Amino acid sequence: MNKTDDQTVAADSTAAVSKRKTKKKNHNHPYFYIAPFVIVFLSFNIYPILLTFYYSLTNYTGLGGIENADFVGFENYARLIGDSFFYEAFFNTIKIWGVNFAIQITIAMGLALLFSDMRLKLKGLNTFRALFFLPNIITIASVALLFSILLDWNYGSLNQMLLTLNLIDRPINWLNDPVLAQGWVALIGAWMWFGNTFIILMAGISGIPKDFYEAAYIDGANWWDTFTKITLPQLKPILLYVFITSIIGGLQIFDLPLLMTDGRGAPRGALNTMVIYLYNQGFSYANFGYSAAIAYGLFIITIVFSAITFKTMYRSQVKVKKGGRK
Repeated sequence: MNKTDDQTVAADSTAAVSKRKTKKKNHNHPYFYIAPFVIVFLSFNIYPILLTFYYSLTNYTGLGGIENADFVGFENYARLIGDSFFYEAFFNTIKIWGVNFAIQITIAMGLALLFSDMRLKLKGLNTFRALFFLPNIITIASVALLFSILLDWNYGSLNQMLLTLNLIDRPINWLNDPVLAQGWVALIGAWMWFGNTFIILMAGISGIPKDFYEAAYIDGANWWDTFTKITLPQLKPILLYVFITSIIGGLQIFDLPLLMTDGRGAPRGALNTMVIYLYNQGFSYANFGYSAAIAYGLFIITIVFSAITFKTMYRSQVKVKKGGRK
């Protein structure tokens, strides 16, 4: 091999190394594009979660830095397990969410079935969709103020209307009775969110092939048959999403009962939800360590409820698959 050949080989080797370096450098470019999201996610999502867990292991009171707090281990969690007030807040939350969701899903499903019925062919779906969703975009503070005025004991519009119609003999203190107060918060929540659920269910029903319904009508199926045999099975993934998102939001109910009452769960603790209890422990009683433990307790409860919902809705499918493998 002469000198010219050696120079050619060396030049090819240099070009190949340069090409590999350039290619490797280009492969790193995507990381620069996702770096802002990763930094923000770690700073404002992951870091607060980890810091909250550390707070839950201390007796931090919010005074001074965290270095002034004593490390107490899992004492806050042991206290949480035996806290009767937390259990009361838990059952209050479940009752309010349960009534809220039952009303919400019933109205939303009924309207979705009504507007999607091929035989009725109702007009104005876009208009009704906007009207139903409208309460969802109103701020909670405005809704709380509106219903506080409507339900006022002495001057509320609801009592005045019922008195005028001679349906009651004296004004009813709607927000002073535990059962009525919980019922009203649940009803207001259902009114605010049924439009969102309606839109989701309507989108799910629209994705079901119309051939299924046409074939069922030809075979003489009635409304109940098409609902139970076609609509519900096809809507199972959508219903699972609605259930789980409703559980996550329902267990975190906070702003509406806080703004409509004294912020301490009145009347007689009926509106003392888990998040209100968490808030008061941290910001009213300066017990941030225990408040952080309550937050993680709520997180665990949410996971358990979501897992139970997922398992319950897909139990029949799991049994069919297991039976098919035998």
